[in-house]
Amino acid sequence: MFKRFIRAIKSLFGGVVSSMEDPKLILEQNIRDLNDQIPQMNENIATVKANMIMLQKEVKKYEKRIESLTAKIKSAINADRDDIAEGYALQLENAKENLSSSKEQLKFAEQAYEKALKVKKAFIREKDRKIEEAKEALRASERAEWQGKVADALEQFETGGLDQTHDEMVNRLNEETARNEARMELALDSVDTEAMEIEANAEKLRASELVKQFKSEMGKTDVGDREKSVGSSGEQEGEIEIDEEAVEKEHDKTIGNKERSKS
Repeated sequence: MFKRFIRAIKSLFGGVVSSMEDPKLILEQNIRDLNDQIPQMNENIATVKANMIMLQKEVKKYEKRIESLTAKIKSAINADRDDIAEGYALQLENAKENLSSSKEQLKFAEQAYEKALKVKKAFIREKDRKIEEAKEALRASERAEWQGKVADALEQFETGGLDQTHDEMVNRLNEETARNEARMELALDSVDTEAMEIEANAEKLRASELVKQFKSEMGKTDVGDREKSVGSSGEQEGEIEIDEEAVEKEHDKTIGNKERSKS
């Protein structure tokens, strides 16, 4: 039961943490962490190098001491002072042991320093690779986010946005234009323009005849012309009467067409 309870608690908090994680923010934090490890690594390498330099100085010190003790031993032997030579001999033996130990430690320190440099080089190469990979992932995420916004805009444009409004307004204008054109055609069909032209011509003929009558009354024409005008006026009156009958027929026809169009 306790294990099940622990597993339930872990799953609960694990889900909360997983929901709180933002991949972009985590990658950016990873880049900062990788860059922050470089100074710490340099400090460790500097410590290893300092130990190596210290051992190199110790080796040089013991080598100089050995040379000095050797010279003193030789001087004591030449002076027949074996007791002094024996004391220097013991110091020389200790110096040689210390030199051997320092050289051994220096060897390991140099190997550790070379290894630290190789590790740093490999780490920097891996760090640069991971940082570049993280930056590329962040750029891809930004592109995907922008593409998602564009896709959302296009979907809104196509489904319920500008596209629908545009098509609706165009259809409404086309319907209104077609309706006005149909009204104009019906209005033109209801008006008999041919009858109107006939009536206008008849009025024009009447006016010309009235002018001729005024001229004949005022004596503007000769007797022959007056007889000719009288004969022609009789014929024209007959034609006018015929034309008037045609106008009346056309007028009745127009009225009939109007009544049929209204019905």
